[in-house]
Amino acid sequence: MTFSSRWPISILILMSGMCLFSAMGALAGEQDILSVGAFSQQKLDNWLPKKFVSETQYALTAIDGEMVLKAVSRNSASGLIKKIRVDLEKYPFLNWRWRIENRLPGAFDEKQKPGDDYAARIYVVVSGGIAIWNTRALNYVWAKNPPKGDTWPNAFAGNNAMMTALRSSDAPVSVWQEEKRNIREDFKTLFGKEVRFIDAVVLMSDTDNTQKEVTAHYGDIYFSTR
Repeated sequence: MTFSSRWPISILILMSGMCLFSAMGALAGEQDILSVGAFSQQKLDNWLPKKFVSETQYALTAIDGEMVLKAVSRNSASGLIKKIRVDLEKYPFLNWRWRIENRLPGAFDEKQKPGDDYAARIYVVVSGGIAIWNTRALNYVWAKNPPKGDTWPNAFAGNNAMMTALRSSDAPVSVWQEEKRNIREDFKTLFGKEVRFIDAVVLMSDTDNTQKEVTAHYGDIYFSTR
């Protein structure tokens, strides 16, 4: 897989004629929580598919009586994009929960192109406008080999996309994990710059490089004031 086949997800965000503001974003100052993915309410509003290699199957499903988003990747790489402009001065924290049902088998290195696969990942994108090379993506991944807390440049996008292992092989399967990240602080730490607005949130389960199969689930995603 070449660099250009991995990077269009950001180019799509930049070049699309669709407005980056969602209705929820317009009301951002009126609430403590800004919803991005209300899967528990059986909503997939404005989540757009983007296929790289074949299609990961995304569908709402029930676990223990609650609706969540299920992702099944079989030698595939496709994501769901939510274009939403979020003011990080008001809503610095990104919150979500996720779980994986199996680990990717075999030996591979996620920091190299042949191993750039993740059972689950969520990332936020800051658009570079017409200067596409200034686009930045902050990736939170459920890794297999890098330990929890490890960070590294993406194998395809280099320093434009930084990876952070929030969970690794020591985390149990089929168990929900709660996450909360200060996006503004993470951008400053990993990119060395202050960021006020993000332009999109993306989720993705992919196995196209390792040609394996994985199942993951994503719970509700939202920004919060604290």
